Amino acid sequence: MELTSPRSAKSTPTGTQTAPVAFVFGNTTAPKVANTVAVLEEAGRSYWAPRRYDTYHRGITALDYGQAVPVLVTTLEQLQEHGADATVWRRLGRESEQTLVAALDNPDGEALYRPQAARAEAEEQQRRAAEREARRPVCKECGQKFTDQRWEETTTPGYGWEAGNPSMCRTCYTDYLADKKAAAEAARLQAAAPPEPEGDQEPGKLRRGLFRW
Repeated sequence: MELTSPRSAKSTPTGTQTAPVAFVFGNTTAPKVANTVAVLEEAGRSYWAPRRYDTYHRGITALDYGQAVPVLVTTLEQLQEHGADATVWRRLGRESEQTLVAALDNPDGEALYRPQAARAEAEEQQRRAAEREARRPVCKECGQKFTDQRWEETTTPGYGWEAGNPSMCRTCYTDYLADKKAAAEAARLQAAAPPEPEGDQEPGKLRRGLFRW
């Protein structure tokens, strides 16, 4: 059994950050190779196995290969018969044999994570926007939803005295203040007006009746 490094870490395809390791088995039987590979997979799982991305997003199936060492196995007979560029490499954790380039590639790694994370982020923003919209206050007078500005006015601590009635939109509250001001002005004018004369008789008729008497 020989240990070789078929490709450096700098030239590996997407997602591979550590130097790969290859086990080439020679002058042995297929059962022995299978048993040895099974031992390698079990004993070295913490080194070659990718991990789940540490993210709060849901639905992420991509795997993080940042700490994973690509471990490849093949036999000397396969290399001699088909060549190193043929489908003769099996990477630990995968079922079938691949070409060297495909075995070193991580299509389920960073290249998959980026669109999945972007899609999950967009869905999360939509969900938050929907939840926020469901909480948006409604004016008790006209039934219209508050604008963002009005919502902020009525909920920001310390601005309640400026916002006025927090159950009204800005338009209805402005109309309410205008009606209140008009009613106050009408009351003031009515209070300042001279009193009406008492009785049904006019002053001239009252004087003429006194003279006749």
